[in-house]
Amino acid sequence: MDSLNKLREDINLIDKELVKLFEKRIEKVIKISKYKNENNLPIFNQNREEEIIKRNIENKEESTKLLIKNFLKYIMDVSKDVQRDKVSQNKEVDVINYKKCKPIVGFQGEKGSFSEQALLNYFGKDISTRNLTEFEDVFTAIKSNEIDYGVIPIENSSTGGISDIYDLLRKYGFQIIAEKCIKVDHNLMAVKGTRIEDIVEVYSHSQAFKQSSDFFKEYPNFKLIPYKNTATSAKFIKESGSKEKAAVASKEAGRVYGLEILKSNINNNKNNYTRFMIVGKDLEVNDNCDKVSIIISTPHRPGALFNILRYFSKHNINMLKIESRPIINKPWEYFFYIDFEGNLNDEKIIKAVDLIKEESSYFKMLGNYKSDSNLN
Repeated sequence: MDSLNKLREDINLIDKELVKLFEKRIEKVIKISKYKNENNLPIFNQNREEEIIKRNIENKEESTKLLIKNFLKYIMDVSKDVQRDKVSQNKEVDVINYKKCKPIVGFQGEKGSFSEQALLNYFGKDISTRNLTEFEDVFTAIKSNEIDYGVIPIENSSTGGISDIYDLLRKYGFQIIAEKCIKVDHNLMAVKGTRIEDIVEVYSHSQAFKQSSDFFKEYPNFKLIPYKNTATSAKFIKESGSKEKAAVASKEAGRVYGLEILKSNINNNKNNYTRFMIVGKDLEVNDNCDKVSIIISTPHRPGALFNILRYFSKHNINMLKIESRPIINKPWEYFFYIDFEGNLNDEKIIKAVDLIKEESSYFKMLGNYKSDSNLN
């Protein structure tokens, strides 16, 4: 049997060869990033990655397939980071000037929704849009290149973060390239000629019901029925034609579907805002970006999260938000979604991010973008 020293010497030789091969791979990656930059191609290619993994685990022992898959995914993640660094060094991306490329932008819900309002406020009206049924449909449409960007709600000033969106951001690994804050006023509406006394059922998104809970305490006989989207609810009421049904939605949705507003601004908080994210496949950074979003998880040991959060204080970085989500199949362990001020071209931010990566058991960059503080 080989001695421990002999085995370690063998590993040292293997590592040396691995480093040489890795350096060769990075040389090719840099050339590919240049080609993609010149031809306006996305950095991330899901089909290509799946093909590489499938080809390399084919005919391998079941016990090693997962190890090889994880190894390849790590190498490809590093390669994508190198490509993004090269793109950001050689190309100044103008996040605002979309009119030149006329992208297709998707949102969840129907016309008249708050998501569509956020989309139009950010991109303008001269844009191709696509409305989709579920939040995840927005992400799958980006993945399949059916749309270039998606607009999704992530947080409300009254009811907090939307957990499903945090989970989808981690699952698909797309980048936040902008945010837009929209003032949200909820309105009770029904087909023309309806009286409040006629209403039996009210349809809307569950968030709208939560944000208008004080109003509905005055009408305990109403049956509140959660629906996909506020605007979808308005459309449903229009199509039903029933005076026993009502919806909670925006005034714009009422206008689009020809409904009569019975009670306006029924939300509890009169300064009620929803923060929407504009999501795309690739990291887009310019000098105007002042907000960074990341996902991390920590080793399951005392002080692990503190060790990471101390880097914000140490580098004088303002942390804006932290939100936790449970890790499936790992009871009492969590992913942490963190927003903080900064620009990824700033040396201080780069250093802090590198240190956070080292301390984290999982790390994902979610984006660097311009914050929207225009609450009006």
